[in-house]
Amino acid sequence: MPRGRYSLHDTHDHTPLGEEHFHCATGPSGWRYTAQTTAPGGDITGSVDLTIDELGRPIRLELHAGAWQVRAAALDGLTWVRTDPAGDHAQEGNAPAHAFTGASPAFLVATARLLRLEPGGPATRVRLVSFRPPVLAPLTVDQSWSLLTRTAHPADSGFLPVDNFLVSDLATGDQHEVHLAGDVVLAAPGIELEDLDTPPSTFT
Repeated sequence: MPRGRYSLHDTHDHTPLGEEHFHCATGPSGWRYTAQTTAPGGDITGSVDLTIDELGRPIRLELHAGAWQVRAAALDGLTWVRTDPAGDHAQEGNAPAHAFTGASPAFLVATARLLRLEPGGPATRVRLVSFRPPVLAPLTVDQSWSLLTRTAHPADSGFLPVDNFLVSDLATGDQHEVHLAGDVVLAAPGIELEDLDTPPSTFT
């Protein structure tokens, strides 16, 4: 069960945005990731709880950021309920999309698991619903993912495959790389792995 800490920063000016303290685990029914986010000063700012099935489809998502909350799942596409800070209104939403995304590194792992790309294969288009702090407003985005390389790196238990993806935003044309080892993000824009207590898990 990998447990560790990511640092998060603004992708434009590298301003520190805080940290995400996480643990995750694979199982016979899929993968679960839970985390608590903190501000640069250490105050708790939110939480992430994501569960996907063995095919990478989102079974359950619960996000908290400030006083905002989102609960979501794959149902008739993607369905979610977003609750305002006062708790007076619950806004329901639905979109014909494949999975969720957002600020958490968990979403990169989940999307890669869903697509199951092979090195050197064609790019695959995916539609995602994004929820980002501080207000978790839903935004539908279209991305293209391709797996550039898969390299074996020495590890205590043998060799660990590290995948290097190229991700393109189809609306803006922006491109960036994402490096994953099993269910841990090694590097991505705005994300740095600072601590890891146990080795990443690998998907069967």
